[in-house]
Amino acid sequence: MTKIHRRFADRVAGFVRDWSLPRQIAGESPYSKAAESSLSQNLRPRLTEADKVGTIICPYCAVGCSQLAYAKNGRIIHVEGDPRSPINQGTLCPKGSATFGWLTSERRLDHVLYRAPYGEHWERRPLAWAMDRIAWLVKQTRDETFVDELPDGTLVNHTLAMASLGGATLDNEENYLIKKLFCGGLGMVWIENQARV
Repeated sequence: MTKIHRRFADRVAGFVRDWSLPRQIAGESPYSKAAESSLSQNLRPRLTEADKVGTIICPYCAVGCSQLAYAKNGRIIHVEGDPRSPINQGTLCPKGSATFGWLTSERRLDHVLYRAPYGEHWERRPLAWAMDRIAWLVKQTRDETFVDELPDGTLVNHTLAMASLGGATLDNEENYLIKKLFCGGLGMVWIENQARV
């Protein structure tokens, strides 16, 4: 028998010894540790490696399911439903169950990309620059398109050049403040929420 054949035979013999079925056929109770293998005996949940656990809210819909996020060395290693939550009681729908995947995906953008008008490539920009630019463009658009009154003298104080579409995970208080800012402060007319669309 060659060395390769001997190695293969040893692996097969080890597998058969470790496999639970032959032990159960030999008379060992299936309710004992007969179903365990050397591999399963050494398995540990990855949650035991976490050094921090935080509570987050699923961002996918207006239900607002609570989730537990486990982190190790500042990186998320697992996300699951929070059993303490009266909303979801530890359960998650398929979208909520995918939270870990989109949080840790290599394709997830974690920086601002900007493409100038008529530009052909994206440029990486700081978040502070993007926030200032958005604020400046909003103010410029409002100032250029604001209408105090209609030709017949009806007072309107609005702009039709901007609209808002809110996210479904916003609560009532956040939506109240958005409505006050966008409608009362900026004069926007079209304000909608994704939860109703």
